[in-house]
Amino acid sequence: MSNNKVAFSQKIAFGVGMLANQMFPAAISIFIVVLVQDLGFPGWMWGVVSLVPRIFDAVTDPVMGFISDNTKSKWGRRRQYVLLGGLVMGIAFIMMWQLYKGDSVDVNFNYFLVWSFVFYLGLTIFSVPYVAMGYEMSDDFHERTDIMAVAQFIGQWAWVIAPWFWVIMYDANWFPDGADSAVRELAVWVGVIFALCAIVPALFIKGKSTLNEDYAPLSVNNIGGSLKEIGVGFLDTFKTLSSKPFRKLCISTFLIFNAFNTVAGFTFFIIVYYLFNGDAGAAGIWPTLFGSIGALVTTFLVIPIVAKMSKILGKKKAFMVSQAISLIGYIMFWFLFIPGKPYMFLFALPFFSFGIGGLFTIMMSMTADVIDLDELETGKRREGSFGAIYWWMTKFGFAIAGGLTGTILTVVGFNSALDTQPESAITGLRLFFSGLPIAGTLIAMYVMRDYDVTEEKANEIRKELERRKNKI
Repeated sequence: MSNNKVAFSQKIAFGVGMLANQMFPAAISIFIVVLVQDLGFPGWMWGVVSLVPRIFDAVTDPVMGFISDNTKSKWGRRRQYVLLGGLVMGIAFIMMWQLYKGDSVDVNFNYFLVWSFVFYLGLTIFSVPYVAMGYEMSDDFHERTDIMAVAQFIGQWAWVIAPWFWVIMYDANWFPDGADSAVRELAVWVGVIFALCAIVPALFIKGKSTLNEDYAPLSVNNIGGSLKEIGVGFLDTFKTLSSKPFRKLCISTFLIFNAFNTVAGFTFFIIVYYLFNGDAGAAGIWPTLFGSIGALVTTFLVIPIVAKMSKILGKKKAFMVSQAISLIGYIMFWFLFIPGKPYMFLFALPFFSFGIGGLFTIMMSMTADVIDLDELETGKRREGSFGAIYWWMTKFGFAIAGGLTGTILTVVGFNSALDTQPESAITGLRLFFSGLPIAGTLIAMYVMRDYDVTEEKANEIRKELERRKNKI
């Protein structure tokens, strides 16, 4: 599969998979409000259902990375898992949202928690080999950025579409029985449509046969015995000299993405309770516009600009500039959330969107470069292991973020049973909403200050790897 230029159709096929990869978490971030707002989950339950399944997901990622890297098959190492994981993910997503207000909080909590484990297992089976597919698609320094830019462009439409679920969920004309009824039906549409999107890379991105490769055996008897090897391989990958820049990528992504995710759920509550004094009906489409317009800005403005900056300035400088712009946006939110003038926060969105919008476009491209460096150091191609570790850091942080969200809601005194929240609770949410991402971004920029895999170095690595292959 390794080559320089990749057909645009292949980039699209990979991007459709990214749409699924982003739509499921995007939908969860919208639907989960119903757990608190309509089904009466206290903050600690929000924290548990957000934290525990995601920790499970993070733990299974390295296992899946090992399995994917060592699979012998005429279809290659990835495609069959992408297909299976996409189907499991879609079915489990539908089931986990079949919640009823008439059932007790404990029943809904336990039901949701169990199906969350199944969903995140499917996500692991799908996402780890899927991401590895992207790393394998090209050897070219800039082509890798283009592949990820196309994928992120398509994937961002999940964040354009998902916020409109808020409008549908709380529109009595659509769902007179309430938002819990809405998510039950919407989950079916999301589960079916985006499970089909998830399997597109498995069907259209070809992988070369690995039947004759010298991989570790994956028989039932050996899988259990390989767990130690998985742990050693995980640590080895993270400790090797080539992984010094990789650690920087992981840590920076962890800080930026998960600081963002910790406070993302507060958007709905800040808009409803601060701008509209607790009236979700009066808030109308404003929570939706926050997410949807932000995603449109990311899709049509941020990703093309960041991809261009990457070619002109280099990947590290493009990362630094995009994150610096996002800091301006977070500061502006403190001043532009104004009761009676909800339209004002829209002016902060173009700046804010550079944070997450630029992050994965650049970081996933950088990871592909680091995998080449690892091959130079170790003689192994470990896309699955590197992808698993990268997303392990992201998902583990995402799990912590989910737990922190519930903790912060409790600490600031937010109470879903109240129509009007204490002023101190809303002020606390606003402080965390701006302050936590600013802190995370600044630390991440400090971590990345001496990242040294430049275009020149990456090209030298590729030349040496090609020389080795031609010598064999």
